[in-house]
Amino acid sequence: MIKAAEWQFPYETDPRYHKSVAYFSMEFAIAQALKIYSGGLGFLAGSHMRSAYELRQPVFGIGMLWRFGYYDQIRDDNGFMAVQFQKKLYTFLHQTDIEFSIPIDGEDVLVKVYYLPHDVFHSAPLFLMTTDFPENSDKSRAYSHRLYDNWPENRAAQQVILGIGGAKITEALGGVDIYHLNEGHGLPLAFHLFNTFKDIEQVRERLVFTTHTPEKAGNEEQRFDFLERMGFFDGLPVDLVKATTHTDGDMLSYTPATLVFSKMANAVSQLHGEVSNDMWSHISDRSPIIAITNAQQKKYWADREMEQAFQEGNQHEIRQIKREMKTELFEVVANQTGKIFRPDVLTIVWARRFASYKRANLILRNKQRFLDMINNPDMPVQVIWAGKPYPMDHDSVTMFNDIRSFIQGRPNCAILVGYELMLSRQLKRGSDVWLNTPRRPHEASGTSGMSAAFNGSVNVSINDGWIPEFARHGQNCFVTPTADHHALSIQEIDDFDHENIMDVLENEVIPAYYNDPERWVKIMQQSMQDVYPFFDSDRMAQEYFDRLYLPAYNPVERNLAAMADRQ
Repeated sequence: MIKAAEWQFPYETDPRYHKSVAYFSMEFAIAQALKIYSGGLGFLAGSHMRSAYELRQPVFGIGMLWRFGYYDQIRDDNGFMAVQFQKKLYTFLHQTDIEFSIPIDGEDVLVKVYYLPHDVFHSAPLFLMTTDFPENSDKSRAYSHRLYDNWPENRAAQQVILGIGGAKITEALGGVDIYHLNEGHGLPLAFHLFNTFKDIEQVRERLVFTTHTPEKAGNEEQRFDFLERMGFFDGLPVDLVKATTHTDGDMLSYTPATLVFSKMANAVSQLHGEVSNDMWSHISDRSPIIAITNAQQKKYWADREMEQAFQEGNQHEIRQIKREMKTELFEVVANQTGKIFRPDVLTIVWARRFASYKRANLILRNKQRFLDMINNPDMPVQVIWAGKPYPMDHDSVTMFNDIRSFIQGRPNCAILVGYELMLSRQLKRGSDVWLNTPRRPHEASGTSGMSAAFNGSVNVSINDGWIPEFARHGQNCFVTPTADHHALSIQEIDDFDHENIMDVLENEVIPAYYNDPERWVKIMQQSMQDVYPFFDSDRMAQEYFDRLYLPAYNPVERNLAAMADRQ
């Protein structure tokens, strides 16, 4: 049993980082075995926690212990995608003596806390909350069952537990200097702090915020009366909440409200910084939004043998190791689909969360052209898709199944299930090309391409997210021209991007792979050279301290900036 009164940071921290930080996230992809994540947000949080540990920063994570995880992606009897919710048990977590009640939807809900020590998966320590035990009602137990539950009451309750419950954990541990919200899910934290200090400037001294997406689904809104009923405001009067967040009407938008309460916020790429500042320019008295580009931890993601060959500049060894990594991936393909892929064939992978703006099916827009490309007898191509749609996102599930139907009888195309850390690592190591097809500028960052590049996979991408900061076309990756998003309709943008992706693949990528293998390996090497160290999460974790945590809050500068925005 971990006792809060006796807990102290479990390793000696570097004195350069002299502020303690509690990092709030709805999901953490720390390890395959701990299934409390869904996709990119969790992958980012996992790399952050691993880098915080490597740098010996005084950071600990606060999250939820999801009894059923996100979901287990399986196949039904006909091979289409199916959803399974299976209970998860973890003997490597330690129970703590921290427990408390939170009023949620008319009930006092008991919350218990478990602890992930730093030395289990070499990450900063994590505190994880659950309501799933007999002392609670069935309704309350369900609050910690499923990540991103689509039932509105459960979803709001999860946010209350993350925000207010996480604050209670920090108080039990003796407090922290900085609270960092990874997305707006934990917004109730801000109301709890406001209720505690009775002064918004006191909250702003302590709260920072990372906003991850320009997508509406990622910037949640709910009715005030519903949130008040759920206990979202920690007992604050709704009129005070509206006045403080400068909100008119019946709906509270989480991102603008969090921006008002924060001393500083960050977008997750330079392009996303421009998009976010434009998107929220109308919000009065909001925090500045700077850009701190997301990253992934090279130490976790990079294959050690490939890295050694790269450091030695051994092109023959690089080719041989890539072939071996492809063979390992193709065993997974054969096991799941019964298809035998060849390691001497160019292999394209599209793998990330299925969402409409990510356009998993973009290269299938002209199916005959796609078939002509992959079935060229002189320069054949193999294509693999993988990714977990949100289970209630029926359009994305349908897209997954439509792709599966189209490729079912085709021996050089496969779609895999179970896209989590382990499969993600295999795909990034075993791919020749990492394909990225978002509808610009909707991909805020897109970090999967970074960890693919660590393993010698060449990015072929729309010029969105992190790519503009990295790309040198034809030297370390291949990037398509940018559509005019102000002049074109969505259909015209998709047509434009499809034509350009196919042109790049047919005329540049595939010929380079087959006709000029030395140049191809040089592109791999240049990609591996350019992706590190800037796109390693050690840089990101350092930048969080330098630009978000350590700078003192200055209300005068904030007010001057707000006045400049209004002018």
